[in-house]
Amino acid sequence: MAESFMAKWVYTDKVKDHFVNPRNIWKDDEDFQADGVGEVGSLACGDQMRVAIKVENGKIRDLRWLTYGCASAIASTSMMSTLAIGMTLEEAYNLSPQMITEALGGLPDHKFHCSVLGDKALRAAIDDYLEKNNMDNPYKKKSAKIICECKGVTDQMIEDLVKNDKVRTFEELVNQTGVTTGCGKCRERVASLFSEMLHIYGKE
Repeated sequence: MAESFMAKWVYTDKVKDHFVNPRNIWKDDEDFQADGVGEVGSLACGDQMRVAIKVENGKIRDLRWLTYGCASAIASTSMMSTLAIGMTLEEAYNLSPQMITEALGGLPDHKFHCSVLGDKALRAAIDDYLEKNNMDNPYKKKSAKIICECKGVTDQMIEDLVKNDKVRTFEELVNQTGVTTGCGKCRERVASLFSEMLHIYGKE
């Protein structure tokens, strides 16, 4: 039985370590005075993530997190927290799921989306910090990637529309942005991103 279980174990030692010994968890009895808080996901979808940051001199001085998710989500967020502490806000804003996954030594393909939650929650916490302090957000535009060249639609535009409840269906997205109505080559990519954003922000 044990040999059968071990044969199916597909996670790296780093994933196991960060799952069993997660770093920087926001404990119930800890009075963590956050400068910014970001939350993504939904319990209805099975994954929910909250990230809180302390900022000093333009850098993330400390970070705490909470998540309701699988082992991969816990390990990914734990690793994200260790990477983000000490980074400038710009560096942290550009901390990608790929970077988190690589630091863990890889995740199974079907678990890659778990690393996206931590990435989005961290960005949301930085957004919250900048907004609370009436500061411009120069990082959002820099990190945006064009996903529909014909209409100039970026992944950030689609994310904001979903996050702010401006679109709930793919048809509404097309009507508001014109995405996929040019050459149409981006349709599959846009549909995949839209579905991912619905899941991340609990709009499904």
